[in-house]
Amino acid sequence: MTTAVAPAPAKAPAAPLFGKAEKKAVLDPLWDNNPIALQVLGICSALAVTIKLDQTVLMCIGVIAVLCASNTIISLLRNMIPSKIRIIIMLVVISSLVTLVDILLKRFAFDVAKGLSVFVGLIVTNCIVMGRAEAFAMANKPWPSFLDGLGNALGYSWILLAVAFFRELFGSGTLFGVRVIPESVYADAGGFYFNNGLMVLAPGAFLLLGVIVWVQRGISGYTESH
Repeated sequence: MTTAVAPAPAKAPAAPLFGKAEKKAVLDPLWDNNPIALQVLGICSALAVTIKLDQTVLMCIGVIAVLCASNTIISLLRNMIPSKIRIIIMLVVISSLVTLVDILLKRFAFDVAKGLSVFVGLIVTNCIVMGRAEAFAMANKPWPSFLDGLGNALGYSWILLAVAFFRELFGSGTLFGVRVIPESVYADAGGFYFNNGLMVLAPGAFLLLGVIVWVQRGISGYTESH
């Protein structure tokens, strides 16, 4: 007499690397939930480091690297971090990553990194980096946390690059240090054009940022809830 053998339970399908939730984590911060335009975070660096495009690109690379790595590390450690000292642990992780990024930037792009002065170090206090570690990485697995960091860093970066593009173009007549507006059109050479001095000042960046936020919210249809 033979006994029937129960079939082995079917394995649950593995979660896709880029499912609906993963795509949402990357794409939402680019537009629908942009950290600068919608959440109004990271404004200080948007005003301070966007005079030249090359400096802005380096700043964006630094933020992308720090935000992705810090989210991933905090997520890996989330079950071992005591709640009462979680902010201290986050600051230690983020500051260590920022120090490493600062060293690498000075090693491979010293002249441009020198122009950023203390602002690379101030990534430690960037509200976006701390906010995503607290709000997302502490509650989610490493892969979604990495994607969340990537999405928010890219959303932050494209707005900084847009501000820097117009500030350098109209403030200095160059892009990446290369002359774009011909010198022959300047008033000194008998032409009609003057560089807009407001663009090289913080108020110019503030006005540009306001216009970008206004356009973004107008297209997306976002309104403040009361």
